Formats: sequence, C-alpha cells, structure tokens
Amino acid sequence: MCGPPVFPPTRPHTGAFDVIGVFQLITAIKGFRVRRAAAVAVTTGAMLVTGALTAAPAQAVTTPTITAKGGFLMNSATGTTLFNKAADTKRLTASTTKIMTAKVVLSQSNLNLDAKVTIKKEVSNYIVSKGASSANLIVGDKVTVRQLLYGMMLKSGCDAAMSLADKFGTGTTVNARVKSFIGKMNTMAKSLGMTNTHFDSFDGISNGSNYSTPRDLTKVARSAMKNSTFKTVVKTKYYTAKTITSSGSTRTMATWKNTNLLLGWNGTLGVKTGSGTEAKYCLVFAATLNGESVIGAVLTAPDEASRTTDVKKLINYGYAKIS
Repeated sequence: MCGPPVFPPTRPHTGAFDVIGVFQLITAIKGFRVRRAAAVAVTTGAMLVTGALTAAPAQAVTTPTITAKGGFLMNSATGTTLFNKAADTKRLTASTTKIMTAKVVLSQSNLNLDAKVTIKKEVSNYIVSKGASSANLIVGDKVTVRQLLYGMMLKSGCDAAMSLADKFGTGTTVNARVKSFIGKMNTMAKSLGMTNTHFDSFDGISNGSNYSTPRDLTKVARSAMKNSTFKTVVKTKYYTAKTITSSGSTRTMATWKNTNLLLGWNGTLGVKTGSGTEAKYCLVFAATLNGESVIGAVLTAPDEASRTTDVKKLINYGYAKIS
C-alpha cells in the first residue's frame, strides 16, 4: 500500500484565498484515496477467488432412527444401499408376501390379464377357517386375473391371492395347485438372490416357515416395480370391480380401498402393507420425486403409526442422500 500523500512546497501566504494550493491539496488527497481503494479492491478480489476455489463442505445427512426391528432402503435406480437396520435378519412378512404372489403371476408366459377365474368354495372355506383378510369375492362369480391382482394388492384379499395361486399352479386338486404355486414363489426368490427368504403360503399367513428380510423384500419389490401392470396396480388408491355372477349378470363390487395410506405422499408409489399378531406392522414402499427414486422395507414395527413415521423418515433420508 502507498504512503501518505506528498503535498507541494508551501508557498508564501499572501492573505488571499490560494485556489491553486487548495486544488493541489485536494487532488493529492483524492489520489491517495483512489490508490488505497484500488488496493482494497485487489485484496477483496483475491479473497473472492480463494473462496471460489475452496468449496464449502457438504452438510452431513443425519441417519434416522426407526422403531421397526428391521429396515432397508435402496436407491432404486442404482441398487445402492442407503440405510440398513438388521436388513438380513429373517422375520415374518405378513401380507407383504403378496408382492411375490403378484410377481409370479405376472411372470407367466402368454399371460392374459382378462382371463376369467371362477371363485371356488374352497376359497371361501379358507377365508373362514383362517379369519383372513378378504376382498369379499363371491363363490361362483367370474373375476378376471387383473381384478384379482387389484383385490389382492389393494384390499389385501387372501381370497384373491388363493384364487390366483389355484389358477397358476399345476395339479389335479386345489391343494396341489396351491402347493405348486408356492413352489414357484420359492424358485423366483432364488432367482432374485433372496437368500434369506422362504415361502410356505401365498398370502403371508405362515404355516411355520414363511419368512424374509427387509433386504430381500426390497429386491422382489424392485423387480416387480419394473412391470407396468404391477406398478399401476400398487399405486391405485381405489378400484371398483365388475364381476360376472353365476347367472351371467354383472355384479358391481364394493370399492376396494388401498391399505397403503402413504400413497401420493412425497412421491410414494406403493408397494404393500402387512400386519399380524406376530409380524406386527410391515410395509414395503417405493417413492420417486424430482427424478430421485428410493425403495425399501420395514418389518416388525410396533404399531401402524410408528410404521408410517419410520417410512416417512426413510423416504426423506433417501432423497437427501441421493441429491
């Protein structure tokens, strides 16, 4: 920085106002100020350049805590793990099992979604004996495969699930066909790398050996969500089926409401709820917002409200981690 201003030599005082001297004084002072301002500007510019070259550290995203005993979250686009809590511990899955039921159905070759299935008495007997959740299908009615998928995934109808298992299993009896279908579920699980999963039912009502993990359920959900029919079904909030009665008339069923009340929240697209006395509260979920997609699962949450809070935390956390 320059030194103080240098003034011109003092001229003899004449008693009159010395205009020239004053002008020179002002000019010298202004010159000092301009040079000083320029120096400050250069220094400030250097600071700005330095700041531009040194990026501020990214703010860390706090990992959430969840009440569910198991949880998993994945970037559905890349498959990258975003959150893991006992993600490989085997647990009861309740009705989230129906994701695999739908996956197997939709993987059938030459599938006709409009093919009609007659609801059998064995299905009604099963619902009564198990006290199972139901889409209230009527024995003797003809229901399409597509409608059964909606009844199973929205209303969580075990009658719809059993009707699909009976339709797409092989054998000469209902029991044989259902057993065959469950075998297909386990074969599909192996093909998807679900190494900690085994199914012994088509609907999640365990016969002692129906279990999976948050990571494995996320794997099957991610695969299933690539199917346009599955994706359309699970993001639907309400669906009204028109079935054909045994006399040939049309029956308009009571509207099925999706049990997944998170649909539409912050980009939530699905996938399936589950609950039971031992399984507690479960949810496999998927969400997409502003081009960011997450998918995951929580198992064994203590209650429905806690399950909802857990999933909201994970979805928000996932978006923050990806962005």
